[in-house]
Amino acid sequence: MGGINFLVTIINMRAPGMTYMRMPMFTWTTFVTSALILFAFPPLTVGLFLMTFDRMFGAQFFDVAGGGNTIIWEHLFWIFGHPEVYILILPAFGIFSEIIPVFSRKRLFGYSSMVFATVLIGFLGFMVWAHHMFTVGLGNVANAIFAIATMTIAVPTGMKIFNWLFTMWGGNLKFTTPMLWSVAFIPSFLMGGVTGVMLAAAPADYQYHDTYFVVAHFHYVIVGGVVFAILAGTQFYWPKMFGTMLNEVLGKITFWTFLIGFHLTFFIQHFLGLMGMPRRIWKFLPNQGLDTGNLISSVGAAFMAFGVIVMLINIIITTVQNKRVGNDPWGDGRTLEWAIPSPPPFYNFKQLPLVRGVDTWWIEKMEGKKELTPAEPLGDIHMPDASILPVVISGGLFIAAFGALYHGDKGNTWGLPVLIIGIGIALLGMLIRSVKDYHGFHIHKEELLEDDKDKGVKA
Repeated sequence: MGGINFLVTIINMRAPGMTYMRMPMFTWTTFVTSALILFAFPPLTVGLFLMTFDRMFGAQFFDVAGGGNTIIWEHLFWIFGHPEVYILILPAFGIFSEIIPVFSRKRLFGYSSMVFATVLIGFLGFMVWAHHMFTVGLGNVANAIFAIATMTIAVPTGMKIFNWLFTMWGGNLKFTTPMLWSVAFIPSFLMGGVTGVMLAAAPADYQYHDTYFVVAHFHYVIVGGVVFAILAGTQFYWPKMFGTMLNEVLGKITFWTFLIGFHLTFFIQHFLGLMGMPRRIWKFLPNQGLDTGNLISSVGAAFMAFGVIVMLINIIITTVQNKRVGNDPWGDGRTLEWAIPSPPPFYNFKQLPLVRGVDTWWIEKMEGKKELTPAEPLGDIHMPDASILPVVISGGLFIAAFGALYHGDKGNTWGLPVLIIGIGIALLGMLIRSVKDYHGFHIHKEELLEDDKDKGVKA
């Protein structure tokens, strides 16, 4: 439902003049991610549905003793599970694609190729799932096909790396905290990508599989990509979200401690894995040559924890001080959101803006304008009523899932009633939501004119 919502919104609700090839890269990556969500989650849903029947009703889809097949579960899971990592990383790519041009004071290099690479990653993401299954005995032909597909997906990712580097090349760089995260992301993620190509070689994977080499690879791409992007995006968008600027000194302390801790934690794990240290085992016998590496890894984890704590302190101090900032606090914002107040009013724009190219707000600023060019005259704005029903529906589904999880346990008599109650709550919420008439309310243009700063408008 969330994926469909984003897809429909991006297709149908773009501002006047915003063609697909004028959309911000963050919007493009969200668009492709939503398509991945739409097609990747159904296989997982099917797998969970079959497993639920195995557990609750004695079906034997995955029970070998009853004629089932456990490998089918692996296929169903990984057909979801590998696109999932691109569902994670593509929005991160979008965040970095917004940050790097701002602090390079340049348009994103190769915008069209970045869009093409994003779509290609989304397409190829569905072609590589069985590289998680090289050791289950699919055969040489299947292994070779998925090995080649896995190596191929590195190509569009490499295109993005070069485009980010060329964006910075010759730019007027400002090493703010978001930019530091973005610069550090490139070599960190690249290291994870290189080990991914190593793992894509099926014969070599027999050595790497289920060792800490895989753990190191995964964390270099997910922490070095996704978590770096979350931390960069938090610092970058905080003033836009809350109207206050996080402290740069504390932000840099977070960056350096987390970066050092990250590499201390996961770099050594490559070598532990090559030494044969298996994953998913919590305790090892002493004197196997693994103790020192694990100690280094633990020290690095403490560094990362310290960095996160500093960031939380930064958030608390910033919130308490409550020093307000303007529309474009970084001074070099390029896209539409930097043209409206911080934090944005709940209706976003008084008038829909006219989009005249990529980086619309930058174009307007270069022409000496202080406001976006409106695409329509000022008029009333219709807003929907607030509703608690989506929370009620979600709560009902959670209760139902909790009941299903414990239904079937020996001596458990409350699992099924909880399941039925949860489904009842969810269905009731859906029924009320479908029949309730939401008139909403209007913000009249006179009120918008009176409140020129777009703040504190009440209908």
